[in-house]
Amino acid sequence: MKSHLFPALKLTILTILFFCIVYPALVWGIAQLSPTKGNVAWVEHKGKVVGAALIGQSFTQDDYFQGRPSAAGYNAASSAGSNKGPSNPDYLKDVQARIDTFLVHNPGVKKADIPADLVTASGSGLDPDISVPGALVQIPRIARLRQISEEKLQQLVKTHTQRSLIGGVETVNVLQLNAAL
Repeated sequence: MKSHLFPALKLTILTILFFCIVYPALVWGIAQLSPTKGNVAWVEHKGKVVGAALIGQSFTQDDYFQGRPSAAGYNAASSAGSNKGPSNPDYLKDVQARIDTFLVHNPGVKKADIPADLVTASGSGLDPDISVPGALVQIPRIARLRQISEEKLQQLVKTHTQRSLIGGVETVNVLQLNAAL
């Protein structure tokens, strides 16, 4: 019995030490290398916190940029995708409804010109970013409603465009962009 008990006890103690002390310290140390030092990146507008930069939010007013749809209803507690495949009839109905809604709110835009990220939900359901084309296609609507020139809005999008570290994909954080409006 001793030949089994002591090795199991040693392994248990080593596992507890590693996963309760070493691993969390390693993750914390790596987080310290990030720009926010592992803390939440809050977005402020006029001295007031309006949200977290890494969590998508719903913007329903036409004079704001619309973000990526959320299968989780932008609820961080139930963050998840829909698990519906691209051939699922319910999924296709959802996407078509989003396309129809987008076209109603953005007259003059053709169906073929709508970027996929504006009508398909992200895997987490909380994606805070949209593609640059996703932001640019919304500019005519916002310019008309806010009485701002399209050139000024294009410059605003350009100012808020970020390039990812991996792959170099350019995105725009919708909350930061709308706070700048």
